[in-house]
Amino acid sequence: MEASVTATPGKTMGRPSVGKASGGSSESKRSERLNAKRVLRALRPYAAIAPSIVILAVFWIYPIFEMGGLSLYEWNLVNPEKVFVGLQNYITLFQDVQFRQTLVSTLIYMVFTVGLSVVLGMLCALHLKRVSRRNRFLQAVIFSPYVISLASISLLWLWIMNRDYGLLNQILSVFGVSPVDWLGDSRVALASLIAISVWKSVGYDALILTSALQSVPENLYEAAELDHAKPWATFWKITLPIVSPTLFFLVIVEVISSLKVFETIQIMTQGGPQNATNTIVFSLYQYAFKFYKVGYAAAIGMVLLVLVAIFAVVYFKVLEKRVHYR
Repeated sequence: MEASVTATPGKTMGRPSVGKASGGSSESKRSERLNAKRVLRALRPYAAIAPSIVILAVFWIYPIFEMGGLSLYEWNLVNPEKVFVGLQNYITLFQDVQFRQTLVSTLIYMVFTVGLSVVLGMLCALHLKRVSRRNRFLQAVIFSPYVISLASISLLWLWIMNRDYGLLNQILSVFGVSPVDWLGDSRVALASLIAISVWKSVGYDALILTSALQSVPENLYEAAELDHAKPWATFWKITLPIVSPTLFFLVIVEVISSLKVFETIQIMTQGGPQNATNTIVFSLYQYAFKFYKVGYAAAIGMVLLVLVAIFAVVYFKVLEKRVHYR
């Protein structure tokens, strides 16, 4: 009996088509390559900023956590053994009358240095915004103190403010005024350091603000003049809003600079007289490397960090709607 074999029309018996299999495989490989390219394209920005993140983590974030840990210990920098004391360093810190005085001196120094530098810088910029040879020369003159090192400036002013043979007292003697102990009198020592800091910073602020003022469109001033607007109204309604991003930046830079002040105090007053010119950064240095109280110094550093964080949050919250970006 013969077996009957029935062939179904349109179907081929045997192995599947090699062409279809190879076509599916090439489509799959093409899709994989496209997916890999998409992944690489998405990761490219992260790879570009990865070195910065690593540097930030190693040299900024890690030291903060290390400082926070050290603030909970008593350590003299010589003995490798650290004694855990918990929050005792912070308790002692806020009970210390000298530290409270240092905190007040730091805030006074910061407020007056930043305020006077920015205000005087704006006044100079308003005067120097016109492009001319004379103004370019004046810009170079007032900017020159900024490029000189703080150590050199401190030595220069140490001589100028000397009580016995300083230039300031020599000028005062011409008018019959008795000599002033600019750096040895606790009533005027901090003001003297503020004046030096303002003298150094005002040229930088003026240069930056001059550039910002020169970018203000002249047609706005012409429109204000046609409306018979007063100079103060023109400044308040036109100039100030347009240069507000620059002012925002300058205040941050000046605050950071004033909180970091060290060389001037180290060379000129060493925190005296009677702790009148001591600041948080200089106090931190003294406790860490002069008195060898590393845990206590770390607690001071954490207090400074918290103060900067509070300032940053408040500053950005208050001014975020008052800064006009074009």
